[in-house]
Amino acid sequence: MEFVIKISQFLLSLSLLIVLHELGHFIPAKLFKTRVEKFYLFFDVKFSLFKKKIGDTVYGIGWLPLGGYVKISGMIDESMDTEQMAKEPQPWEFRSKPAWQRLIIMLGGVTVNFVLAVVIYIGMSYFYGDKILPVQNIQDGLLVQSSVANNAGLLTGDNVIAVDGTKIDDYSQISEKVLFGKEITIERNGQEKTITFPEDFLAQLIDSKEKGFINLRMPFVVVEVPDTSANKGSGLKKGDIIVGLNDYKTKYVDQVTTGLDKFKGQQVSATILRDNKETTLPLNISSDGKLGLVYAPQSTYATLEALDYYKFQTKEYSFLEAIPVGLEKTGDKISSYITQFKAIFTPSTGAYKGVGGFKAIYDIFPSFWSWQVFWGITAFLSIMLGVLNLLPIPALDGGHVMFLLYEMISGRKPGDKFMEYAQMVGFFLLIALVLFANGNDIYKAIFD
Repeated sequence: MEFVIKISQFLLSLSLLIVLHELGHFIPAKLFKTRVEKFYLFFDVKFSLFKKKIGDTVYGIGWLPLGGYVKISGMIDESMDTEQMAKEPQPWEFRSKPAWQRLIIMLGGVTVNFVLAVVIYIGMSYFYGDKILPVQNIQDGLLVQSSVANNAGLLTGDNVIAVDGTKIDDYSQISEKVLFGKEITIERNGQEKTITFPEDFLAQLIDSKEKGFINLRMPFVVVEVPDTSANKGSGLKKGDIIVGLNDYKTKYVDQVTTGLDKFKGQQVSATILRDNKETTLPLNISSDGKLGLVYAPQSTYATLEALDYYKFQTKEYSFLEAIPVGLEKTGDKISSYITQFKAIFTPSTGAYKGVGGFKAIYDIFPSFWSWQVFWGITAFLSIMLGVLNLLPIPALDGGHVMFLLYEMISGRKPGDKFMEYAQMVGFFLLIALVLFANGNDIYKAIFD
């Protein structure tokens, strides 16, 4: 069932983004009376799952879910239809249109991607609002689970207050900012300190294969006491929170772990929080520092607030208030993605090792259905698709835009033969990038 839910979200999001992106090309092409021969969701290599011709256009669904396309008459694209290009230009063809019209057609797809992200973020701000945890409300610092981050100087209990001189206001900004930051300003024991990360920090993080990075510190909540546990008759119940072992305070899971190591092989007097009241129970800790329990860190906002661990802030917006918020969120995400892109194309950072393909995209969808999460991921993927398509690679929209701008500035149109060769080079570059990204997915699946 988990696979069905994840793959359904993945395909729905991907299909929505592809269809709207291609509509961004299709609509201005039609407005400028340019013939569109095909409009496809997914690629129809050799055959189609569905196709129907309406007017001059064949609408269809291919079997290979790696993208989609519109085939515009008189345009050198991935179809490499050199036979058509060898004929005399016709009035309805792309190549016969003024450069400014061709530019609008080519920019239509990425424009829709960015507009879609704005619309989604406006809608999410209006319907859901924002749940924010101000950094100053994190009283006991953060949980730093990465040994690489520890070696760089970032420790559990530290609070991140700025990255590269930019103040951090909200907890949700911390992980991403720190990942791509150089100088991390922290508060430790009431004093500020600046940590400088090594240039290859990302490479070290990826190579470590550690799953955790920076999270909130959570309480240790008992889920089950198995019949085989040495603490079966201790009186522990589901929902109990361990807040002390002997005289050692264990407000958080990481402190419980430290306490278990400290008292391993002993019976301890454990302080238990149950129904907001403290009680004491004897617990047996094994020689390897285990309690023999099933536990989970409590992470729901409502429970954490009720237990007085964190104080969240809820921001609600009217529709008019949601518009600038949506625009700001889109701008922030675009800036963030460009920062990630710069890191990927800077070999010394090692960020390229973390590049993923379709499996990586599939993995970011949750195993449960949440429209709020779905739309948030879809908005980000729309931005990602827009930025990627603006890369100056001839097989992408950005490549066509690059040549069109050259034509508009110089007054000279690149020859069809040159465009064919450029398209082939761009296509092979694109294939190489796709193979690299998906190859990374396969490597991680086998060796991680």
